[in-house]
Amino acid sequence: MSQDAFETSRLLRENISRVVLGKDELVQLLVVALLSGEHVLLEDVPGVGKTLAAKALAQSLHGSFARLQFTPDLLPTDITGSAIYRSDSEDFEFKKGPIFNHVVLADEINRAPPRTQSALLEAMSEGCVSIDGVTHTLPKPFVVVATQNPFEFEGTYALPESQMDRFLLRSSIGYPSRDVERQVMSTHRLGEPVDDLQPVVSADQICRAQEATRNVRFDESLVDYLLEIVDGTRKHEAFQVGVSTRGALSYYRGCQAKAITEERDFVTPDDVKSLAVPCLAHRLLSDGMFQDVGQQAITQHLTELVESIPVPM
Repeated sequence: MSQDAFETSRLLRENISRVVLGKDELVQLLVVALLSGEHVLLEDVPGVGKTLAAKALAQSLHGSFARLQFTPDLLPTDITGSAIYRSDSEDFEFKKGPIFNHVVLADEINRAPPRTQSALLEAMSEGCVSIDGVTHTLPKPFVVVATQNPFEFEGTYALPESQMDRFLLRSSIGYPSRDVERQVMSTHRLGEPVDDLQPVVSADQICRAQEATRNVRFDESLVDYLLEIVDGTRKHEAFQVGVSTRGALSYYRGCQAKAITEERDFVTPDDVKSLAVPCLAHRLLSDGMFQDVGQQAITQHLTELVESIPVPM
């Protein structure tokens, strides 16, 4: 089964990389989130390819895709769906919202008010939606790829900690190199290449790869290493809130998925170390005495913490 998972991962990464140029690390993180059965937050300035990356992931698997443009007037029912009265049957019929897709792009998620953002919580955590006391199961696989601009604050709402904790990882794309940007100019001359991207794996293949991911071997010494990092965030003077148990479990699953993307059925210390910042930094809050500590400084403190913990041999 591991060999099938390796092939699924390879096909996804190669296909996404056809349109997301020069960003191999980001592509790997997207596949890690998908294989973990969890979600990803892309945080960067406009126009660097956040939406492109999400669409490329959706196009690469043979499943359904929905894009939600978050705005201040977006309602929870615009995401989950609602019950509509049918006069012919004199009964209410549930009309599914866009959340009922395999890949959901939540574009500019921080532009919607907290009440609307909270509509995603149950879906992201439980894989289901409850409407009028009835629970509706979402399709599998299910992944939310959310985007937000970290430098624009007018008309935006900060994501609550409970929702940030539902994202396996947060990543940024960054500006491309000169050579890659030149290649983008050439490939986009006749339109958007992502629109021509063909699916390379099925939803069933993704589900089997997710099952294989959960069986990746995680040595006990590496579990202790991971927990030492997590516990360190709870004791560090720069952090008011450390990583939760749910965050630790997501981190664990992410390490297993990273092993699959590198065609291994076992986790290595490098998996744990390299995923520490993407999986944990967005779950941390700075202490009150460090009011000037932004995300960049939190990342720096976390990096220093990880470097200070001995790596098991």
